[in-house]
Amino acid sequence: MFIREPDSAWLGMLPPKFSKHLLSPAFFPRPPPPNPPKLSLLADRCAFMKQLQQVHAQMVVSSRINDEFAVSRLLSSCSLSNFGDLNYALRIFSNIQQPNSFMWNTVIRAQACGPNPHKALFLYIRMRRVGVVPGRHTFPFLIKACSNFRSLQSCKQVHTHVLKFGLDLDLHVANGLVRGYSLSNNLADARLLFDEIPERNLSIWTTMISGYAQNLCSNEALVLFNQMTKEGFEPNEATLASVLSACARSGCLETGERIHQFMKKKGIEVGVILGTALVYMYSKNGAITRAQELFDSMHERNIATWNAMICGLAAHGHAEDALSLFQREKKENVVPNDVTFIGVLSACCHAGLLDVGRDIFHSMRTVYGIEPKIEHYGCMVDLLGRRGKLLEAEELIKGMPWKADVVILGALLAASKNNANTEVAERLVKQILALEPHNHGVHVVLSNMYAETGRWEEVLRLRKVMKVERLKKEPGWSLVDI
Repeated sequence: MFIREPDSAWLGMLPPKFSKHLLSPAFFPRPPPPNPPKLSLLADRCAFMKQLQQVHAQMVVSSRINDEFAVSRLLSSCSLSNFGDLNYALRIFSNIQQPNSFMWNTVIRAQACGPNPHKALFLYIRMRRVGVVPGRHTFPFLIKACSNFRSLQSCKQVHTHVLKFGLDLDLHVANGLVRGYSLSNNLADARLLFDEIPERNLSIWTTMISGYAQNLCSNEALVLFNQMTKEGFEPNEATLASVLSACARSGCLETGERIHQFMKKKGIEVGVILGTALVYMYSKNGAITRAQELFDSMHERNIATWNAMICGLAAHGHAEDALSLFQREKKENVVPNDVTFIGVLSACCHAGLLDVGRDIFHSMRTVYGIEPKIEHYGCMVDLLGRRGKLLEAEELIKGMPWKADVVILGALLAASKNNANTEVAERLVKQILALEPHNHGVHVVLSNMYAETGRWEEVLRLRKVMKVERLKKEPGWSLVDI
């Protein structure tokens, strides 16, 4: 029955006591407020850890802490959100009497992506001991944990459990295994598993191609890509990015251009990922003009895009353009990273810009808070060596936080030869031989230096050493794109 509120026309006809009663709030009560959102929904909507803790407190006060669904959402938000606290989530998890498989998977996933991925395996062991059966979502998280701490043995152990529970043909699990083996540099087992999958989807093809590309097996990646397209699979953005990376490393400019034409034909949007892959492919293969045009046409770029262009310019001798692009990057408030400085220092090296290189090298710590890596020291040693500052380069090597490797010492040895500094070369040869006692190349370099200065006795001595130790110079290799 519908009752409307009394209007003034007929209300005035009633006695005062009745009209007063009709106007009272008790006679016409206000509608009740809408139901507050459920606590599980609130847990998903939290934006800060403080809010999540308040929801947790409400669950405890309202006795909803034993509600599996509500606690699952709380645990998921706490462990997987950007603002989450994994330790807090683990404390919540430890107080749950009988966690279900979703809760176990949640904390395993969080640990796999956390700073201690090996702890995900310990959680799995606990999960099996209490009798919880793993599912198709459990194993990909475990494999990711194995990949993150680079444990091939653990990956194989997880694979045995996959076989035990009959999930080896599940495409989601198989995809995780192929990725895990690829990231563990075990491409043989990854390919064996890939070949055993009777019905593959695009995701598994992409994972195997990416595995080859990431492990610098570019030819295998390109062959597999051709096989994929012949079987009727149309590549997606991730597939194309991996193939373009393989084209860049193998020098297959023509194949990369065909892929670019394919993208245009299919109307595939060139976003940040594909745009960066194309810039990298063109610049790596020496098509600097094409790379620059593509770079300038991109509406959105990330730091990887800038690095691809700067490093490409530096590698092909366009040092001034690389430095100008670095200045432009700073004006656009793009924060450089360690890869950026490798490209910039390499550009200084090719152009012989010692003072500029010094300033950039020192600005890494003082301006950007980036600790130089051994690659940055290598660039500076090469730059100093090219300008004849051999003693300064030696001091720089001594001041490194790591022990110098053969690459850095070899670069300075080559500079010593170019500057005919036998004294520095002898010291460097001793250091290199301490690292690699059977390194024949250093004997050859030092012998040639002695010959150039007429020290034939030393030449004969070195040749005798090489003969006694049976050191032979192995032939070099060249890459030819056919």
